[in-house]
Amino acid sequence: MNKYNASWAALFLLMAGLPVQATESTELTFLNWTDYMDPEILTEFEQRTGITVKQTYFESDAARDELLVETEGRGFDVALIDGTSIRILAKRGWLEPLDEAAIPNLKHIDPRWRTIHEEAEVYSVPYFWGTLGIAYRQDLVPFTVSSWMDLLQPTEALHGRVSMNSDTRDLIGAALKALGYSLNSTDSQELKQAEALLQAQAPAVKTYKYISLNENSALVNGQVAMSMMYNGDAMMVQEHHDEIAFVLPKEGGNIWVDYLSILSASTEKAAAKQFIDFLNEPEIAARLAEYVYYATPDRAAEELLPAEFKSDPVIYPSEEALEKSETYHRLPARTQKNRAAIFSRIVY
Repeated sequence: MNKYNASWAALFLLMAGLPVQATESTELTFLNWTDYMDPEILTEFEQRTGITVKQTYFESDAARDELLVETEGRGFDVALIDGTSIRILAKRGWLEPLDEAAIPNLKHIDPRWRTIHEEAEVYSVPYFWGTLGIAYRQDLVPFTVSSWMDLLQPTEALHGRVSMNSDTRDLIGAALKALGYSLNSTDSQELKQAEALLQAQAPAVKTYKYISLNENSALVNGQVAMSMMYNGDAMMVQEHHDEIAFVLPKEGGNIWVDYLSILSASTEKAAAKQFIDFLNEPEIAARLAEYVYYATPDRAAEELLPAEFKSDPVIYPSEEALEKSETYHRLPARTQKNRAAIFSRIVY
């Protein structure tokens, strides 16, 4: 088929209301967490548009940022960005401002999640939101876990069977919440107390690396009995063992929001916008929420979700629980330096 016939064919498809396949193969590179995308949805996107999506994975927000620094933000089209990093990455010139006209499904997004972090509304589209808490094996922990202190001051029987996150904010934030302080504290004495609590816990910690979510997970095989974990991840690993439970500690925790951003160096910006818009089609967003076990910011998608999904307190915590929890805020440079030093003295 020559290019003129191809153009007429495309016009016919548009008039018939059918999706137009890309005339040349287009590939998007998506920088993402592992297990954070339904592969069937990617297949459907490719079938509908002719655009393939290749995923590159990172193990922590810090690792993602290091990768972007190494590449100067190049080599990726769409990236999964945590809310607190958006302003920083945008300031470097690595994030493309949103073209709202090209992403009409933005109309479904709850404004609360678009504006909860600095610059998020300008550069990003909310993907999912959730909480950070404790996952544990009910058959291996001889009590009901309810507090961060259960994790940070584990009984002797649990020594060597505790897992923590290798994220500065998560690690120090949990200790601050356990002590009754804000996870955004800038007070040097409060941070010193948090460090002492984490140092005392360190001999009991098996790993500071985020555990896997598959059937070989340390939480499934029992090598780990209690772990700091994101709520949806706990439900995902629960598929492999019925005794795994999740609790948002009584002191509260972190309310996080993940965002999709287009990299300014991308050469496939039109396809990237198409991809983000596709993910926010209500039916697609609802399917994806059920796959990852996280709360969707897409209000139209929520209406399509089963009642038991929306009523699950692990996925949608009570307002009381959320009131005790916090989002991360931008901290002064001196506090960031202090926290980095604390982290390096614990995780080495």
